Amino acid sequence: MENVLRPLTVIGGSVVLTLLVGYAADVILRRADARHHETPLWGLLRRCRLPLQVVLVAALLRGSYRQTGWRALENHEAAIGQVLTLVLIGASAWLVVRIAAAIVESSYARYASSTRDAARVRRVRTQVTLIMRIVTAVVGVVAVAAMLLTFPDFRTIGTSMLASAGIIGIVAGVAAQSTLGNLFAGFQIAFGDMVRIGDTVVVDGEWGVVEEVTLTFLAVRTWDERRITMPVSYFTSKPFENWSRGGAQMTGTVFFHLDHTAPVSLMRDKLKEILAECPAWDGRDWSLAVTDTTPSTIQVRAVVTAKDADDVWTVRCVVREQMVAWLCEEHPYALPRIATSPAALPWPAHGSNTDQRPPRAAEVHSNNADGYVTDDARRTGRG
Repeated sequence: MENVLRPLTVIGGSVVLTLLVGYAADVILRRADARHHETPLWGLLRRCRLPLQVVLVAALLRGSYRQTGWRALENHEAAIGQVLTLVLIGASAWLVVRIAAAIVESSYARYASSTRDAARVRRVRTQVTLIMRIVTAVVGVVAVAAMLLTFPDFRTIGTSMLASAGIIGIVAGVAAQSTLGNLFAGFQIAFGDMVRIGDTVVVDGEWGVVEEVTLTFLAVRTWDERRITMPVSYFTSKPFENWSRGGAQMTGTVFFHLDHTAPVSLMRDKLKEILAECPAWDGRDWSLAVTDTTPSTIQVRAVVTAKDADDVWTVRCVVREQMVAWLCEEHPYALPRIATSPAALPWPAHGSNTDQRPPRAAEVHSNNADGYVTDDARRTGRG
């Protein structure tokens, strides 16, 4: 009977004690979160309940499994102790990462709620993300090293490995040169404020928003929902456009190629009317002017403003669509036209010899036997 009750008491007592401690910690954190709504730390710490229970049960079993009296456990005492030790180390690393994540996310949430500058919030968010990745990597490396040191064979070869650590470090540095370059570029991006999560950038001709920043790569989400993954070293070695740098406000242009008879002043009034009804326009500035001319058309440029890149794209599309529709309906003569016949010259002044006037295009066409205007007719104006 004792052989059954003792194992049940040791294992069951450890499990029950673990569950009670986890429940008590969760109740305390829940009450603290209810009292302090301004601090999300207590609510975030509730995520640590599961790793805390794993640490407790592993520690209790590691210290009491020998008291069970089971012959099967006694025959494999070393292996079971080794497994429980590894579980304890891994659970402890898991708990440390969860606690660090709760503290970092709580600090970021409080900063974001008290700061109205969106650029600073994105900068802190980028730094917090990279800091958490660094903490996770460091804790993981330490945990793996601690697990390896629990094996006697690894402790034995540890001394000889230290003697050759310098040579190994040099070889590893040469082999992982690109990886280390990306790693240091990640630090430079995080604390150099070059690019942040949420920034609108243009890289290799692709327009998108920075969605994720890690120590080795950066993900950009394009306007058509594609993801471009690039090494972070790209942003430290090549020029790129950051439209969110210094503010998200944007100025856009819309070009129209029109006939010389286009009513520019009426177009200016129409542009003002279109912008007044466009919710994406921020009201900062607008203008319309003739910026270039060719023998057949003029170039009219409309300038509009918006609060960010998405809105300026919307404003440009609205202006282009409604202005062209208005010109087609109200002023079709302003649209570009392609001349298909020579222009008719004006009649000579009153009293002059009318026989010397050049023939019209229709006359040239009718006088030509083949029905086409010859090259000589084009040059001389005669059929």
